[in-house]
Amino acid sequence: MAISSLGAIPAVLAYPNPRLHPDKFRQGIEGMSHRSGLDWILTEKELDTTIRPLVEKEGSTIRGIHFPLEWDKLLIPDDTFLAEIKKFNQETKSTDPFLLQHSSGTTGLQKPVLLSHKAVLEHVKNYAEAIHLKENDKIVSWLPLYHDMGLIAAFHLPLAFGIPSVQVDPFEWVMVPSLLFEAISKEGGTISWLPNFSYNMMADKIQDYELENMSLESVRMFINCSEPVREESHKKFYDRFKQYGLKANSLSACYAMAETTYGVTQVEPGVGPSVLLVSRLEMSKGKIKVSDDPESSRVCVSSGKAINGCVIKIVDENRKEINEDSIGEIAIKSVSMFDGYRNYPEKTAEVLEDGWYYSGDYGFKYKDEYYIIGRKKDVIIVAGNNVYPEDIEDAVSKVEGVIAGRVVAFGEEDFEIGSEQISVIAETNSLDEDEQKKLRMNIIKAGMDIDVTIRKIYLVPPRWLIKSSAGKPSRKANRERILDLKENKMELK
Repeated sequence: MAISSLGAIPAVLAYPNPRLHPDKFRQGIEGMSHRSGLDWILTEKELDTTIRPLVEKEGSTIRGIHFPLEWDKLLIPDDTFLAEIKKFNQETKSTDPFLLQHSSGTTGLQKPVLLSHKAVLEHVKNYAEAIHLKENDKIVSWLPLYHDMGLIAAFHLPLAFGIPSVQVDPFEWVMVPSLLFEAISKEGGTISWLPNFSYNMMADKIQDYELENMSLESVRMFINCSEPVREESHKKFYDRFKQYGLKANSLSACYAMAETTYGVTQVEPGVGPSVLLVSRLEMSKGKIKVSDDPESSRVCVSSGKAINGCVIKIVDENRKEINEDSIGEIAIKSVSMFDGYRNYPEKTAEVLEDGWYYSGDYGFKYKDEYYIIGRKKDVIIVAGNNVYPEDIEDAVSKVEGVIAGRVVAFGEEDFEIGSEQISVIAETNSLDEDEQKKLRMNIIKAGMDIDVTIRKIYLVPPRWLIKSSAGKPSRKANRERILDLKENKMELK
């Protein structure tokens, strides 16, 4: 907030962690500095040795490092400086840049999303209406502030409305997931946003003894966002924690992205997301047909209706609006639209056209609600049919011996048949050759159960998969990694 008051543009960047090599961390910062025009880094003294090489490197655009926590806490700005700040504030227009959000990614080439003061303030107003924000609400979050869900929903929203926000350290939460529930129970938390993977993670990892004397009765909304919502994840989460006061109608969902500041849709509070069974065969043809046969259908969970200030349409590959019975790309027009990717005009031109933002997400509309089914770029085309990697990953995650949620499906070009074939990378603890052979057969059978033929299976050890900055396994990065190892005939380690 102080940086913004100076007329400069702040960006919260990912903090280094033990699983990320210092060189990889520096590459990320360097990539963002070149693209975003990063001038100064404000950080902790402990990170000096990690970051200093960036400043001293030849050709670096970074001008220096500051350590605000080391500054004199009794320092009082003089009148000249205060007058300068006041002048900046008086001259600031609502359309001026307020902050940069970097889209999720695994490298320093994350796209820098430029947001104005107006975009953020309009958004928190409209989104607060969508979740029926009240004066007695209290937000509890473990989400990192370099991600739009953490920064906008769990920080700027409560800041703008003057309600409390309880922040749990993301690294500590990963180690001890019950910390979120502890904070909710102690503080009487009412709202928390969670990516879909965390519902499974908490249900699997949190033990009963960790929840002794805890209560989740105060929570009116757990909002699932940032990846396609899985009904199975909600069911698993509810069944595991209902004995601690978790209410079924507190499970909610929204659809959001950094380019629209945050939220685009939201499920009505206290209602719970609608669930549809949709024919998998029709989906492969880009059509929606509601089914009553669970064996041949995909379970689709609603992300709710468009919030005030947002207009949505579903379009085909030519960006022409299509009927409600069809799957297409989601396009959005919003009062909280970003001003483009900073210093990235070519990428901005790819996604912004006539005031519409083309998200790259696939989904459909049914009875005024929107269902998100995956990323357009991740869809695998086999013999002219669309196959959604989420369906394959869900099926393979259920196979005994596969680490649940640690699966990536992608298309691998097969020049002999002139089409893509389906490949899967799955993490497993198994090292025995016979066990792995049996595991591969079971993975193939899991694919057959959803009418999918899995041609290539790569079994890898735990923690092998590369994650994006949002904590999700990256299909693109892992596809590139496995094919590079394959091409160079290296072992999977």
